[in-house]
Amino acid sequence: MDNRAGEMQVFLRVVETGGFSAAARQMRMTPSTVSKLIGRIEARLGVRLLERSTRRLSLTGEGQAYYERAQVLLTELDLIERDLSQGVARISGTVRVTSSVGFGMVAIEPLLPTFWAEYPDITVDLSLSDEIVDLYLDRTDVAFRVGALASSNLMAVKLGTSPRLIVASPEYLAHHGVPQGIDDLARHACLSVNFRRSTPVWPLRDSGRIVDRGVTGPFQANNGESLRRMALAGMGLARMGEFHIREDLRAGRLVTVLSGAAADDSEDVHALHLGGAHMPHRVRAFLDFMTPRLRAFLGRQATVARGLS
Repeated sequence: MDNRAGEMQVFLRVVETGGFSAAARQMRMTPSTVSKLIGRIEARLGVRLLERSTRRLSLTGEGQAYYERAQVLLTELDLIERDLSQGVARISGTVRVTSSVGFGMVAIEPLLPTFWAEYPDITVDLSLSDEIVDLYLDRTDVAFRVGALASSNLMAVKLGTSPRLIVASPEYLAHHGVPQGIDDLARHACLSVNFRRSTPVWPLRDSGRIVDRGVTGPFQANNGESLRRMALAGMGLARMGEFHIREDLRAGRLVTVLSGAAADDSEDVHALHLGGAHMPHRVRAFLDFMTPRLRAFLGRQATVARGLS
C-alpha cells in the first residue's frame, strides 16, 4: 500500500527533532524502523535527503526542498479534510487581496462573480497598486505580483509567465514611423514606469545579447493602466505585459513593434501568501479557486504572444 504521506510525516519529525531516536520516541516507533522509512524515500527518489554523522543529521539541498514541499502538501491535505468536514457553505469572512493594477483589472476582477457564486459569504477586499506592499504590515492575505520576487518567508505559487511587448497605437506609428531597430528608440516618445529605477530602461536583445536600453518620453506613471491609456491616446511607445493589452491587440487599437528585440522579455507571475498550518479556510478557498483559472489565463496569453511575433 502506498503510504507516502505517512513517510513524509516521519521525515518531517526526524528533521524537526534532529534525529532518528527522538523522532521514533515521539511516533512510537523503533529507531531502525524510522531509519528504514527514510532509506525507502531516498531509494525511491534516487537522491540523498540527509547527511548522517555520529553527532547530528543535516539536510542536503534535495532534503531541504523535500522538507519544504512535504510541509506544504501535508498542510493542504489537512485543510482539504477540514473544509470537507465543515462544508464549503460555512466558509465566510474577508480575504484581503492586493494586485498590480493591470493584472487585477483583466485577470482577477472577471473571475470574482463566479467565485462569489460558489462562496457567497466571502468578502474580497481588493486593492490595486503597482507598488509592492508588505503583507504583514498591511494585513493582506494574498498578493499577486508580476516580476522578480524579493527574498522573503512568504509562500509563493507560480501562476505562469507574462511576455512583455513594445506597442503603440496605429495613429502614433502613422505619424512618427515604425521603429526598425533599438537605435530608433532615441527618436520616439517612450512611455515608462517611475517606481523601479530612477532612469527608465527597457531590456532588449541587441546583436545576440540583452542590453538595458535607456528610454525617454513625455510621460511616466506608477501603474501600467495609465501607460496603456496614454499609448491608446497616441502619446508614444509603451512596454506592457501582454495580458494587460490582449484585447487592445486583438481589436487593433495597439500593435506590436520591435518584436525581435523584445522576444526574451518576460516576467513571472506569482500568488504570495503567508502560508502556515493555520491558513484560514476563506484564504485557502480563494487560492484554490483562483490558481488554476489564472494559470489557464496566462497560458492562453503565451499563445497570443507567439502569434504576434
